[in-house]
Amino acid sequence: MRIDRLELVNYRNYESLELNFSPEINVFIGENAQGKTNIMESLYVLSMAKSHRTSNDKELIRWEAEYGKIKADVYRKYGKLPLEITLSKKGKKAKVNHLEQRRLSDYIGQLNVVMFAPEDLHLVKGSPQVRRRFIDMEIGQISPVYLHDLVTYQKLLKQRNHILKQHYGKQTINDVMFDVYTEQFIEAAVKIIRKRYQFMELLQKWAEPIHHGISRGLEQLQIRYQPISGLKPEWTPEEMASFLEQKLIEVRKREIERGVTLVGPHRDELQFFVNGYDVQTYGSQGQQRTTALSLKLAEIELIKQEVGEAPVLLLDDVLSELDDYRQSHLLNTIKGSVQTFVTTTSVEGIQHETIQSARLFEVSNGKVKE
Repeated sequence: MRIDRLELVNYRNYESLELNFSPEINVFIGENAQGKTNIMESLYVLSMAKSHRTSNDKELIRWEAEYGKIKADVYRKYGKLPLEITLSKKGKKAKVNHLEQRRLSDYIGQLNVVMFAPEDLHLVKGSPQVRRRFIDMEIGQISPVYLHDLVTYQKLLKQRNHILKQHYGKQTINDVMFDVYTEQFIEAAVKIIRKRYQFMELLQKWAEPIHHGISRGLEQLQIRYQPISGLKPEWTPEEMASFLEQKLIEVRKREIERGVTLVGPHRDELQFFVNGYDVQTYGSQGQQRTTALSLKLAEIELIKQEVGEAPVLLLDDVLSELDDYRQSHLLNTIKGSVQTFVTTTSVEGIQHETIQSARLFEVSNGKVKE
């Protein structure tokens, strides 16, 4: 898939912008704080209907404007697909082929993107929350059902926590709705855990050989999904549900004391091991970066396999963060196979032919010119 044309109206520091792209490599060059990342972000929002930089959609609308809009012509294997996101103080609307979508989960998946930014280098050494978000965003792109289940789970988690807070300091909970929420919570949790296990198996399949190649055959990567301690991936949904129910009974007293749900996918962890060692704890910065790069390149292959088309790759100010060898490996991998958008302060020092043949855009103070 590829993005042919982009139109921004009142988006961040752009009052109005129209751009046509190369189907291969597009490079945005400019100093920091000029608007390069805003263009990247708009492409991400076009795909995921949310920003990777902020949870407040109002920040995406240009100062003092009533609304913001992102429009693009996307080409997939079956032809042209116009996409549109409109942001306002009342919320956001998404259109596919000029038809408004009733739910955002129906919209997500029309355009698949893989974003690689400096903060993704913290995927390995950052907090568990960062890794959970990575899992959820990537599964959501290829499985709209997962997004629906995740939203359901988060609502039930919020409702369950609300009742726990109401019973703070008490010994027990005598509330019929709490039992109902807990039953539904377990059902939604099992769906999420099973889908995460499936996704991790696929990610492992693609990331392991990629990492082996980048490390010149010296390292073996293992990805381990860690849900509730003791839960086994081969169990049936019924066995998982029974196990979760028992765990929640065991921690009930502590949940009342703390006013929060202590067991569930919202507390799961993702671990990475290189040659048997935990990369987060014992890995060098180079190993952590190789692991992050392997994950991103694996994402491309995984989406390609699941969707039948390569996603669009967004490299936001990340090339300068990689050494020459990892940089070359990344550019060799994407050459001619993935439409790619790159932001950088300069292309000097990047000698790779992929960049040399790219379409270049200069960005300065919210203005873009070729």
